[in-house]
Formats: sequence, structure tokens, C-alpha cells
Amino acid sequence: MIKIMLVDDHNLIREGIRQLLEFNDDMRVICESSNGQECLEMLQNVQIDILLLDINMPGMNGIRRRKIPTKVLMLTVHNEVEYLVRATDIGVEGYILKDAGFDELKTAIYSIMNGENYIQPKLIPSLNNYLVHKDMEVDKIKSLTRREMDVLKLMAVGGFNKDIAAKLNISERTVKNHISNIFKKIEVTDRTQAAVFAIKNNLVSI
Repeated sequence: MIKIMLVDDHNLIREGIRQLLEFNDDMRVICESSNGQECLEMLQNVQIDILLLDINMPGMNGIRRRKIPTKVLMLTVHNEVEYLVRATDIGVEGYILKDAGFDELKTAIYSIMNGENYIQPKLIPSLNNYLVHKDMEVDKIKSLTRREMDVLKLMAVGGFNKDIAAKLNISERTVKNHISNIFKKIEVTDRTQAAVFAIKNNLVSI
């Protein structure tokens, strides 16, 4: 018997999923929760196989930080690759959209129970494109010298050439040369694009 916990802040969604799951003799919804904090409290008193939850639930991030001894399947409306990457980064075993058919949901559950990770197939091309692009970004970052990286970081947080020069104890002309090289290497045309590049790649935090 696969024991499942449902976590979603919409009662109708939980009710519908529970009824669908329990059509299968080998699946049973043991408990339900409407928020992440309540979920964490309930997990202290129940043993389940799969936690089925929405990625946007309040307190959701705390679930993985607590390293709960159960498998997590995200069921969400978000098809943006950023949400998928976020989910995989925190270590969930599965990711599926709420518009998926019930057969696909069952496939995800069975795959996870067999020790596999499951991503809804139609999302995989977007994930692959993201990863390829991410690899390209890594190559761009690696092409920067240490000094160019220093200049990029200071530029990304709003530093003017004069400020950057003083901070790094170099001339403004040298700063301009570094910025020109940076633009070429990361393939941008202005300071704003360079700042976005730095922020997206976690080189600086705002």
C-alpha cells in the first residue's frame, strides 16, 4: 500500500485528487494539510511514502530543510522552468503539472516509489534548454579574469567607473578597458545587461 499525504491550500483540489488516488487499491491518502507548517507538524506523527504538494505552499521550503524521510512529488500549475529548477534544487523526487492526466500522476507515483525521479515529459525540453543555456553561462563566467570579475560585481551593484577604480586601486581607463572586455565575454551591450547577468548567475545578491 502506497501511503500518501496531500498538501494543497485548495480544498476542492485535495478532495478531487484523493478520490482519484483511492480508486486504486494500492494507494491510500493517509492525511491532508492546507499549508506547509501544518504539514511539518503532521509528519511528526504519521509515516507516509509520498508527500504530494504544491510548490507555492507557505512553509514549503522548510520541508526539505528538515530532511523529512519521505519522497516528495510536486503537483503545481507552474510550467515555467525556473520553478522546476527550484524544485530539483531542493531535492524533490518528482514534478508534475496539475493539468496532467490521472494516468500520468499514477506513473509519477509508481516511478518515485521505484526509486526513480520523475519529471513530466512535456517539461523536459524546457529543462534541457535551460541547462544548456546554464552551461553556456558557466563558460562565460570562466572566461572572465579575476579582476574582470571584481569589476563586474562592483558594476552590478551600481558602482560608477570612478568608484570602481578607487575600490580596486586602478585607473578609470583600466576600468573602462575591463568593462569593454567583460561586455564582449558575456555577450552584453550595456551595464544594465551586465548587472542582470551577474544577478541571474548569483555573482552578486541584491
